[in-house]
Amino acid sequence: MKLSATGILIFALAFIVSLSCFSQTPAAAARDKSNIEKFTEKSGVLLEKTYLSIGSVGGVKVEVLVLTDLMVNSKITGVRFEMEKVTSYSTSTKVAFLDQDEIDGLAKSLGILKAKVFQSKRDTYTEINFRSRSGFEAGAFYDTDKGKWATFMKLERFDRDSQVFLTPEDFDTLAGLLERARLNFK
Repeated sequence: MKLSATGILIFALAFIVSLSCFSQTPAAAARDKSNIEKFTEKSGVLLEKTYLSIGSVGGVKVEVLVLTDLMVNSKITGVRFEMEKVTSYSTSTKVAFLDQDEIDGLAKSLGILKAKVFQSKRDTYTEINFRSRSGFEAGAFYDTDKGKWATFMKLERFDRDSQVFLTPEDFDTLAGLLERARLNFK
């Protein structure tokens, strides 16, 4: 069977289009969205956003976020983390969300790290972390050279510039901020 030049061109274009439709970057393919992000992407809504600042930790601003669809009076709440990353060439804003139903999991994780993990010693490099739907992470890794645990918070899963190293005291502060957020959900 012979293909004409037009047939070959159509086949080549169809092949290229199919490749571009099904290929995504690893970050785009693996990134889930929080319920808060899904709620804000709805079309045809009159959306009210209320930001209640509850403090900061490690240079990251922490807020309770209340979103209300004024047309149907539905509401969703969560916690919003924001930090400014300044480089020699630009400034960017890093943002992460925790849905209200994820707050207890993060608070419990912080408690386990503090009560059980930080007192332990490891012979090899070890990481322990909590991850939210949107990719926010908080956790610790064991630094074998220093013989102790180091703690961190990362706002965007595939962005190393969104990582903040925390002190053990910062972990206590973060736990306190989560408790303040829970009080504001009621």
